[in-house]
Amino acid sequence: MDSFIAFIEWMGEAKAGALFGLLTGAIFGIAAQRSSFCLRAATVEFARGIIGGKVAVWLLTFSTAVVWVQGAQWLGLFDSVDSRMMSVAGSWSGAVIGGLLFGVGMVLARGCSGRLLVLAATGNLRSLVSGLIFAVVAQMSLHGWLAPFRNWLAALWVTPNGRNLNLLTMLGLPDEAGVVLGLILALVAIAVALRAQIGVRVLVFGAGVGFAVAAGWVLTWNLAEYAWEPVNVTSATFTGPSASTLMFLLSDSETLRFDIGLVPGVFLGAFLAAALSGEFKFQGFEDEANMRRAMTGAVLMGFGGMLAGGCAIGAGVTGGSIFAATAWLALFCMWIGAMATDLLIDQRSGRARLA
Repeated sequence: MDSFIAFIEWMGEAKAGALFGLLTGAIFGIAAQRSSFCLRAATVEFARGIIGGKVAVWLLTFSTAVVWVQGAQWLGLFDSVDSRMMSVAGSWSGAVIGGLLFGVGMVLARGCSGRLLVLAATGNLRSLVSGLIFAVVAQMSLHGWLAPFRNWLAALWVTPNGRNLNLLTMLGLPDEAGVVLGLILALVAIAVALRAQIGVRVLVFGAGVGFAVAAGWVLTWNLAEYAWEPVNVTSATFTGPSASTLMFLLSDSETLRFDIGLVPGVFLGAFLAAALSGEFKFQGFEDEANMRRAMTGAVLMGFGGMLAGGCAIGAGVTGGSIFAATAWLALFCMWIGAMATDLLIDQRSGRARLA
């Protein structure tokens, strides 16, 4: 630990935070690109009555994130009580409305915000445009014209006493139940993967996405423990960081921190993984209709993710791994919104694309 403190003092707290974000993002980007991790693909697969590879990869990522994060708490390497997600009031109304909007948006855009970032790094110009729109709308929802409306919706129903709730505590379960649940879900994921004949490489990288989430929690928590200035204890999420990174690039209103390093880290990691595997390829919109559809989806995700308190990664995996009650509700609503959109729009129009 002395070497960790010495490193922070040598690097500086702000630069150390940005470097930790870059490292977490790079791990996430490499693992997500090689495993094709995507909540949208998993929900669409499930909506079409298929329990296959996409579901297996998502479930393995989620379960390993839970195991790694809860295990880190057991070892004293991290405490979710200190995380920003748990130290502020959660919004039940935001989780429901925002989660549904995000779920609809990620099906229309053919990828959640994290997946769009990974695809953009592999040369997908459709994802690049959609990702930029997502970041702009997220910033508008955080501090811009949409912020008052978002705040009003979020305030309709909030958790008591100005703090979020731990789902395990709400259910009267011991802390150890988190690791047990994670292990059970991991076994289910492996069973599904074996039935779907998913290769070991994909499973390893899928688990790597979950590891990246745990790494972010541990790194920011330890930084906060020894930093002189306040540090947000957080991990992989793409709604707020996308907006912050955009403003960092456009103005001097943002300072270096974990969020600012995260998005470039994901892009760099995914780019290297795609380039080394020969999967980098420029792609664009198929037609005008697909462009309108993707842009609409990006808008819904930008507003919905900010309202829900996180995207499919931020709420769905990062928040879920610490059992933030509103994050689990948001994740559930994302699944419902995505499945309903696929059933009502894509399946009726004959769209069969899963990837």
